[in-house]
Amino acid sequence: MTGKQRAYLRAQANGLDTILYVGKGGITEAVIRQTEEALTARELIKGRVLEASLLTAREACEQLAEATGAEGIQTLGSRFVLYRPDPREPKYVLPKA
Repeated sequence: MTGKQRAYLRAQANGLDTILYVGKGGITEAVIRQTEEALTARELIKGRVLEASLLTAREACEQLAEATGAEGIQTLGSRFVLYRPDPREPKYVLPKA
């Protein structure tokens, strides 16, 4: 993914509400399942790592991206953004490289 495409997705994520929370339990099967469902429905999601968690936002983003086949777009403070395009009907048209 190019820098231009990441910038586009970061801009799109600005207006999104945080829908995924990682707590003190870390990355569990339930969190992975919730992430899968959210990515299938929305393609671009914003998550947050709570203070009680032992993970940083970057660690949580990398682990969830690997577990779901998504791309980590951004980590900022305790928040992170994940993207996985829908192969049939993408909601976001990425700029050309």
